[in-house]
Amino acid sequence: MIPYGKQTIGEDDIKEVVAVLRSDWLTQGPKVEEFESKLAEYCGAKFAVVVSNGTAALHAAYFAIDLKQGDEFITSPMTFAATANAGLWQGARPVFVDVDSTGNIDPSLIEEKITSHTKALVPIDYTGRPADLDSIQKIAKKHGVPVIEDACQSLGALYKNKRVGSLSDLSVFSFHPVKSITTGEGGAILTDNEAYYRRMKMFVTHGITKKYLKNDSPGDWYYEMQELGMNYRLTDFQSALGISQLKKLDHFIALRRSIAERYHEAFKMVPEFIAPPLDTLEVQSAWHLYALRLAPSLTPRRAGIFAALRAKGIGVQVHHIPVHLHPYYQKLGYQKGLCPRAEAFYEAEISLPLYPSLGLEEQTYVIETVKEIVENQSHILS
Repeated sequence: MIPYGKQTIGEDDIKEVVAVLRSDWLTQGPKVEEFESKLAEYCGAKFAVVVSNGTAALHAAYFAIDLKQGDEFITSPMTFAATANAGLWQGARPVFVDVDSTGNIDPSLIEEKITSHTKALVPIDYTGRPADLDSIQKIAKKHGVPVIEDACQSLGALYKNKRVGSLSDLSVFSFHPVKSITTGEGGAILTDNEAYYRRMKMFVTHGITKKYLKNDSPGDWYYEMQELGMNYRLTDFQSALGISQLKKLDHFIALRRSIAERYHEAFKMVPEFIAPPLDTLEVQSAWHLYALRLAPSLTPRRAGIFAALRAKGIGVQVHHIPVHLHPYYQKLGYQKGLCPRAEAFYEAEISLPLYPSLGLEEQTYVIETVKEIVENQSHILS
């Protein structure tokens, strides 16, 4: 089975991890701070906090802005559920705004959803393509709220020649195996705001600090729990893997882009497909996913097309079930029809295999098989 995504691990990565396993530090050691420093430097941010996964990163970002009971945050339903879930843990309510043709939040619909309870705008960089950040930041500045960019899919992307991670008040990354780089599980939050940085550094280690004390220290052993935090720490051996992977990030993105371009060339003249937008001078995706959509005539047959591709050994996937359609969110009062564009996007979408080590023969097989199966379905309809 050709998966839709997977990690690319080399002998150099393994060597770096083994070196840490043979050292005196497995966790809370020097590799964590080194990874944070190099990640911040790569993205052009002042501070980075690495954590155990992308969901933890989202939670820490919401904590940093003091999101709490009775607050609201505006986001898109075209995301993994964690974007909204992490805000619920703080007692806040997600307000979903529909998407545009790229699958990203439509900025023109945001202001009508802003209330006195709105405490953050949380755009998602769907499939690795940065959202319309200029428009979103203009709205955020007008209303005096921070932007938390869910960039879990877009590490390595560029927006107007600036790296994602340096563009928003807080930027959240994931290092899951299918993402731009991996630490196994892992995540990070980047910011230029030192107050946010300090809050997150405490939050991810039980709310405990030895650096920013409120009382006089009686000795080197002393520490204080100042916040009700979590244990969201990343290990040293995971950080070593992250440091090694980061060196190859630009190469990984270039390989992803070349695969996306080949798909686009193959499918652009096929009337049954709606291909995702290619890169422009202003917006360059990290190409986490290649989100192909079926034309409206074929949308009712997506399940059959999906099953046929899986049967041919192509591990396609669908990204994402809109968050407000999940049973848990339905119980909270969200209803189908809330974001009709996102719902239609989801009903038509199939994610094709896309990862750096996807070979040319595998790409050709995917292209030919997708065309063959969709052509057969079109003949059935005609």
